Amino acid sequence: MSHSTVPRSSAEAGTPVKTPVTSVDVTGAKKEQNSGKLGLRLRFRRDRVLILMTLPAVLLVLVFNYLPILGNVVAFQDYDPYISDNGIVSILHSPFVGLENFQRIFEDSAFWNAVQNTLVLFIIQLVLFFPIPVLLALLINSVVRPRVRAVAQAVLYLPHFFSWVLVIAVFQQMFGGAGMLSQLLRQNGYDGLDIMTNPDTFAYLITAQSVWKDAGWGIIVFLAALASVPQDHYEAAAMDGAGRWRRMWHVTLPALRPVIALLLVLRVGDALTVGFEQILLQRDGVGTNAGEVLDTFVWWNGVRNQDFGYAAAAGLIKGVVSIGLVLAANKIAHLMGEQGVYEK
Repeated sequence: MSHSTVPRSSAEAGTPVKTPVTSVDVTGAKKEQNSGKLGLRLRFRRDRVLILMTLPAVLLVLVFNYLPILGNVVAFQDYDPYISDNGIVSILHSPFVGLENFQRIFEDSAFWNAVQNTLVLFIIQLVLFFPIPVLLALLINSVVRPRVRAVAQAVLYLPHFFSWVLVIAVFQQMFGGAGMLSQLLRQNGYDGLDIMTNPDTFAYLITAQSVWKDAGWGIIVFLAALASVPQDHYEAAAMDGAGRWRRMWHVTLPALRPVIALLLVLRVGDALTVGFEQILLQRDGVGTNAGEVLDTFVWWNGVRNQDFGYAAAAGLIKGVVSIGLVLAANKIAHLMGEQGVYEK
């Protein structure tokens, strides 16, 4: 019987089969592996849309926040804005006096009185005002009914939209010499009480106004942080036998810690700014000994007395000290294990 002469496959014949090798883009793999270390040109091409979107905001910050910093040169001059209609020409032609303005500031008792009042207001507001939004946020968050929670949040947040003129007018009607409290005392045979013009209670009055106006804003910030806490943590703590207070101490407060640290750093950095408009409207009622702070000191000497170099020197000192306070507070936040304003 004859066998067919069909040729066997090359594998059967022992001929080695060459498997086609697929080329690997080594450079592409390396690019994917080192995507976090792309060059500036590649990163710009990748993020060009986002960069173009943020460019208007960056320009606004540069023009209105960083470019005016160059004007601090007038702190070293006897600046006269009436030399020319052009402010730049006035700066260039104003006489240079070196550190004379700073020497005058350190020898001025009114400046040190403003510094003292500013620090006293900051400490009182830090102790009495800063914890209130945290406590109110915890209280609102513990309310079971969402409608009651929404109404309470809206009522507390509403004064944030009021101007300081309206806030002070409301307090004047309540605690002024002819206010409701004073009239109530007179109707019951007591002497009237004028808290609005009392220098001894001015710092507490300012703090009470700030609490009434801005506590609602802080509540929103802390409630947003509480909304990110998983409910599984509360359920696990409840299954372990933790009551409401222990759940708040071991679950809620640790979740708020980063936000509290961040806001505390920002508040310390803003320590020398305790409310310009609020205090300026009430400064004359209590006198400069109790109502003068650094912001009103700068305004009074610069705008009212036309001593621009002297006021600029005071403002420059305030800015440098504020930067130092931010850096120090942020360093303390890092030591406590928090991120603060920026990471290490």
